[in-house]
Amino acid sequence: MRETVGVALSVLFLTASLSGCTTVSNAITGNDEVDVPTWEVGDWWLYTFSTPEYTDDTARLVVASVSEEGGTANMLAISSLTEARRHAVLNHNPFLGRITHDHLSAFENGVAQTVMDFPLEESNSWGFTLFSIEWQADVTDVSGDYVTIRADADDGGRLDYAYDRSAGFFSSFIWKDSSGMEQMRMMLADSGEGHTGDVYFVRGGDLYSDSWEDTGPDVEIRDTFFVSNHPNDGEWDEMIYFLDAECGSGSSSITLTLRDHTSISALERVWGPGASEYGTLGTIPYPSEEYTLTATFTGDTYLRIRIAGGITSSWTL
Repeated sequence: MRETVGVALSVLFLTASLSGCTTVSNAITGNDEVDVPTWEVGDWWLYTFSTPEYTDDTARLVVASVSEEGGTANMLAISSLTEARRHAVLNHNPFLGRITHDHLSAFENGVAQTVMDFPLEESNSWGFTLFSIEWQADVTDVSGDYVTIRADADDGGRLDYAYDRSAGFFSSFIWKDSSGMEQMRMMLADSGEGHTGDVYFVRGGDLYSDSWEDTGPDVEIRDTFFVSNHPNDGEWDEMIYFLDAECGSGSSSITLTLRDHTSISALERVWGPGASEYGTLGTIPYPSEEYTLTATFTGDTYLRIRIAGGITSSWTL
């Protein structure tokens, strides 16, 4: 009887030992399979965002809801209304708003885009559209908590991103265009659970964008644009503007005026010699159908302005 028990225990130990060796081998060789995580309300990720055109910013992305799209998607919001507005007008973060449960897919032009195709496994390959570009993605490595993915476009553009299993979302996401210039770098700084407080998502829509540099002496620019409703969600709550301005020395100056169709001034700014400001964000509370923008330049000047419509949703966690 004791001999039978001894044999059984020996088999049990041997099986456990082999099982442990297999797990270690998979982690080392990259043959692991990574399933999609289940997000909970209050889960959060702190990211830094870098782009060539705008100053770096940091945003805490928070799961505001897990019952969107008939219970098939999460809602990813931002813990700061100012940052939510900034992301709406700059439109450089595709991973806001609805994120599907099955693949953590982001929506572009109303269609869920499978940036990650779970379960993630080395040599997996699939296609998706992001930034209005078609990509072909491949899992290049699975090691420990990290899954490394590369996506290529026909024009030579490239995405390099990594999924962090312990964080349940990207640890990095880098977009380079066909010339090799980085268009966006998104890096994870911290993550956690149980965020409390108000969180926001601002659904944005581009209305106007232009820039002027070294226009010459005493130049006036006049432009008109129309503000129509969001194609699906009706009237905008507000307009959001983002501007950079710089004047050289001497007699350089810039005057900016934005008036609505009733000639009421919605925005007025003046910069004199040596004045500059970057990354200024503001709102215009009452959008109307038509606006006229007038800018006058003298001397060495630079002005850039972006204007977007915004519809704000908020949640209290």
